[in-house]
Amino acid sequence: MEKLIITVAPTGSQTTREHTPYLPLTPKEIADSVYEAWKAGASIAHIHVKDVSGNNTLDLNTNREVVERIQDKCDIIINLTTAGGIFMNDEDRIRVCELKTEMATFDAGTMNFGSDVFHNTPIFLEKLASKMQEYYIKPEIEVFDVGMIDNTKRIIRKGLIDPPFHFQFVLGIHGGMAATPKNLMFLADNLPEGSTWSAIGASKEQLTINTMSILLGGHVRVGMEDSVYFRRGELAKTNAQFVDRIVDLSTTLGRDIATPNEARKILGLDKLRKLRDLKNESGVVK
Repeated sequence: MEKLIITVAPTGSQTTREHTPYLPLTPKEIADSVYEAWKAGASIAHIHVKDVSGNNTLDLNTNREVVERIQDKCDIIINLTTAGGIFMNDEDRIRVCELKTEMATFDAGTMNFGSDVFHNTPIFLEKLASKMQEYYIKPEIEVFDVGMIDNTKRIIRKGLIDPPFHFQFVLGIHGGMAATPKNLMFLADNLPEGSTWSAIGASKEQLTINTMSILLGGHVRVGMEDSVYFRRGELAKTNAQFVDRIVDLSTTLGRDIATPNEARKILGLDKLRKLRDLKNESGVVK
C-alpha cells in the first residue's frame, strides 16, 4: 500500500467550546494546533476559521492570517473549507479560492444536515470547480452520501475537475450515510478508477472508520471537527493526540506515514504546483 496520509481537522464548523474547552479558535490557536499535529505526523490541515465571537466565518483576512501563521511554522498541505458553515453565501464560498491554497473542499451535493439543509446546487458546484481550476487548487471532494459521487462524475465529464481525483468520505452525519464498514467499502468501490480517498466516522465511530481506511488502502482524517473524545468519557486535550494514535495504529498494521511532500506526490499536488509556477512566469500554461 502507498503511505498513509493523515489529515487533521482541528476546529470544524459545528464543534464549539461548549463541547470541549480545548477547541482551538483564534488564528494563533489554530496554527499552533496544526503545527503540533504536523509534528505528530499529519500532512494535511483541513481548516475552518472563526471570528472574534467564535462564529464561523469565510472572511478572507482571517483565513489569510491562519494560512500565513501555519506556513510560517511548517510545510503541511493547507486545505481550506469552502463551506465555512451551512448558511454561507455562494459568493463568499467561492472567494476563498483567491487565497490559492494547495487544496480546498468541494462538498459534492445538497443534503439534510442535522435539522438544517446544506445547499450545494449543481450551478454552484460547477462555478466552484471552475474557480479551483483557474487557481490550480485541488478539490478535496467531500462525500456524505453515495449520490454525491455521481454528482462529481457529472462535473468530471464536463472537464471541470482534473484527475487524479481525491475524495473525502464524511460518514455519520445526521442526513448522510451511517458510519459503518459496509458503507465505507461501498463508497470506495464506486469511485472513478485511480482515485484516492480518505474517510472519517463522526463522533464515536471515528476510530472504527479510521482503522478500516488504513486496512483498505485509503487515508484518514482526525481531529476535533469530527470527535472531541479521545476515548469514552475522556476529552482530547490536543488534536495531536488523535494523530499520534493513528501513527501508532498504522505502524502496527505495517503501513508507513506520508510526509507532506510524499502526500503531494500521491495526490498530484506537485504537478499542480509546476503548472501554477509556469503560469506565474509566463501568464500562459504550456
